[in-house]
Amino acid sequence: MSASILKRLPLDMFWPTFDPFLFCAFHNDKYPKANADMGPAESLVGRALGQDFAGMDGWRMYHGKKVPGFPAHPHRGFETITIVNEGLVDHADSMGASGRYGEGDTQWMTAGEGVQHSEMFPLLNENDANPLELFQIWLNLPSKNKMVPPHFTMLWNEDTPVVKALDSNGNEVAIKVVAGSLNDIAPAPCPPNSWAADDKNHVAIWLIDLPENAEWTLPAAVSNLSRTLYFFEGDSVELDGVEGSVNEAFVLKSDAAVVIKNIGKVARFLMLQGRPIAEHVEKHGPFVMNTKAELQQAFNDYQRTQFGGWPWPRHDQVHDKSKGRFAKYADEQAK
Repeated sequence: MSASILKRLPLDMFWPTFDPFLFCAFHNDKYPKANADMGPAESLVGRALGQDFAGMDGWRMYHGKKVPGFPAHPHRGFETITIVNEGLVDHADSMGASGRYGEGDTQWMTAGEGVQHSEMFPLLNENDANPLELFQIWLNLPSKNKMVPPHFTMLWNEDTPVVKALDSNGNEVAIKVVAGSLNDIAPAPCPPNSWAADDKNHVAIWLIDLPENAEWTLPAAVSNLSRTLYFFEGDSVELDGVEGSVNEAFVLKSDAAVVIKNIGKVARFLMLQGRPIAEHVEKHGPFVMNTKAELQQAFNDYQRTQFGGWPWPRHDQVHDKSKGRFAKYADEQAK
């Protein structure tokens, strides 16, 4: 194994992550044609509705019963970063904010002291398939920021930089920069209390696309960062001459450059990088705190306050099917 590769791990739906990251899920669902209610125009018989993760016929309802997705649920103590490569997500939350995003957009939400939100996957095309591909990444908050006010930011696809580079054979490599600068190209701003908001933490979230036979060098960062490269689409690659297969994660030495050579069909990667927060973590379900007492307090507070309650008519809130991509922030106009 190359000195730049510290570990190799297999991938399934839920990917291995390392401090400051807590969790990464890859949703890749080939939804069929839609019905009039923005759900799948297929029988749901045989699915464990409310807990459908089996992947029958290549798609899942998750916790949804009519529309796939995740009805209202709470969070405290960390951030969710939802990158939608294909398809749409309908957002609603206990702050009264809402939105529809996808097709390359990212939503970055700081749960902080507590928020409820729903994440539903409206199917709008009644004449053809409705594929969905997204990552949801959980980024921890340091203890000093775990109880900040909740906040969400939209990083629209049009405002998210893509760095393009030609290799020695003229192949064009594209790197989408969600967080962390690359070649002096800065990303759109993340929420102000995020671990990623301080450049000293070297948080980077990049989507890397290599065409067939292309080669690109992942630049070295500083030492002692968590740095993981997830190979989620393609066939085979070489990392510093070591062959790897699709559906593998490579834990990398952060202060070493790594030559990535695609030796198969189009290859796609997600890279997560950041300085560890290095604080004790206590987590259970939707809450991530530093002590068991704080975790118990989170459950008590949610039972008592519902984190502001749920102002929407449905827990699986979806927006009007005629709406395009939009975001309406709490107490603000649609943007």
